[in-house]
Amino acid sequence: MNVTRAFRRLIGVTPTRWRMPSRPALWVVVAILFLSSSITLALHDSPQRVVKAPAPVEEGLAVQVVEDAKTDSVAPAPPPTAKKADGPSSTTAKAAAKPKPAPARRPAALGGAAGTAAYRGMGTWVDVYDWSTTFARGGPRVLPDAVDRMAEQGVQTLYIQASKHDAPSDVLESDLLREWIARARGQGIRVVAWYLPTLVDPARDLARMRAIGALPVDSVAVDIESKDVAQLEERNRRLVAFSADVRRALPGRSIGGIVLPPVVLEVVNPAYWPSFPYQQLVPYYDVWMTMGYWTNRASGSTYRDANRYTTENVNRLRANLGLPDALVHPIGGIGDRTTAVDVAGYRRAVSDTDGIGGSLYDWRTTRPELWESLRAFRR
Repeated sequence: MNVTRAFRRLIGVTPTRWRMPSRPALWVVVAILFLSSSITLALHDSPQRVVKAPAPVEEGLAVQVVEDAKTDSVAPAPPPTAKKADGPSSTTAKAAAKPKPAPARRPAALGGAAGTAAYRGMGTWVDVYDWSTTFARGGPRVLPDAVDRMAEQGVQTLYIQASKHDAPSDVLESDLLREWIARARGQGIRVVAWYLPTLVDPARDLARMRAIGALPVDSVAVDIESKDVAQLEERNRRLVAFSADVRRALPGRSIGGIVLPPVVLEVVNPAYWPSFPYQQLVPYYDVWMTMGYWTNRASGSTYRDANRYTTENVNRLRANLGLPDALVHPIGGIGDRTTAVDVAGYRRAVSDTDGIGGSLYDWRTTRPELWESLRAFRR
């Protein structure tokens, strides 16, 4: 059957005459034409979704690709950037290539075990406001014969302030101070002479440290707490430079660093001395002493707890120094505001943190009933 005849039959037309197609046949033709047109348009206008394996990407973009995959699309790659021929090609490689800071290192040749031994065991403190005629109002409150009573209580090290920035001489009242030192040596008590530099006149501070270092003592210590230099960066610069100068001026001497409690600088009042240069000071000090006076903390504060305050100060100090095994003698609370419970917690903290000794501030104010407990620090 030819095609023309078949088509005429489909639409109801005979060879002899034309007639209107039947209604059902008309609807069939319309439907066929509509479907044919729709399919053609769909194939022409709608691109097919093709799933392709993602192209290799740098590690730095991996997270972006994973996140975009959740929406079944891949984020467009960023425009290419110029790279050095010998440079790393990934974020991870760049991080690995970045040089790491050298770990902090303690000084190599100092006073040795004999020098650092001065900070071990049980100690006590005497400042110029108690022993000198210059600064003690109405005359000295404590005389050299107090050393005999220190020996009776079991004190092993006397920490005595040897001068002050506004003292009339580099070594304050040298004859009287030497009497203290001789008395202590006669009782088998070690002596650490300490000084608080203001850094307003670093040359004068250094001259005083030289003079103190010439005394017949077991060690010297620098009390680092003055903010007389108000500008922070300049204060830090002077502190580091002064510490280096002291180290050069006193070869072979062991030197202690007496520092503010890290809890105060980092938690209680971070604005007090931000960016304290701990690691820059590491090469210049052998032993570290935290002024961890828990008695200065408010009664409702958890830091009034001697155990917690001491432990956290020591741990923060070592972390800041980058020296997990730094030798630390944490100083305890003020003597006449400390209780036996405080001392018991303090002792546990020193033991738990491998501290090398303990002491309250100071000799004159320490309550008599505390000495028995303090003797547990003896080495």
